[in-house]
Amino acid sequence: MSFSQEVKAEIRSRQKKIKDFTISENTNNINPALALACFFVRQGSVNDPASSYHLEIVCDDIREAERVSDIMEAQGFKVRTTRRKEKQVVYLKDRESIADFLGFVGAVKSMMKMENSLILKDMRNSVNRRVNFETANIERTVGAAVKDIEDIQYIEAHGGLKQLPETLRQMAEMRMENPDASLKQIGENMCPPLGKSGVNHRLRKIREYAEMLRYGKKGREL
Repeated sequence: MSFSQEVKAEIRSRQKKIKDFTISENTNNINPALALACFFVRQGSVNDPASSYHLEIVCDDIREAERVSDIMEAQGFKVRTTRRKEKQVVYLKDRESIADFLGFVGAVKSMMKMENSLILKDMRNSVNRRVNFETANIERTVGAAVKDIEDIQYIEAHGGLKQLPETLRQMAEMRMENPDASLKQIGENMCPPLGKSGVNHRLRKIREYAEMLRYGKKGREL
């Protein structure tokens, strides 16, 4: 059974006898919840919230669409309308409005199911964003480590690490010994320990020296 069918089944179970309202009736005399329940059961549908957010009521003509729109707007729903072949369609796209509509017409269980689905969906999206963020950080860290090691190996192959000041030589050796370590971890292993900014500063000096060797540029004082 689809989500839309579940909603209709719940409405039918709550409203044992749904009156089939016609266009000639006076809107002022209609119970809005009962009227919308009737319209939805007769000619409405709602997407499974796990896929997308869309609830609609298909109307036979513009007058019926205006009737449905008037009732919904009077209850605070911001509806949209469109034409589909020979029919008029009144619909909602906002997930909170759809959940409120389900509760309003008596499909409380379906409303709760939708809200639970939305919570799970939000949680999955949050986890995915975090995973993507952490993956990007790992890729940046790995990329920086690879570049650091390439620079250190280049310096070692063109005169050796002995040409570096003692503080930079120690940093270069620590980086080579711990290629997978973060800047924080490298700093903690130094003696005396360094903060991330201190580690980054020394590695930047090493990169500058490697660039000087590669391109013969006049290096700044190390």
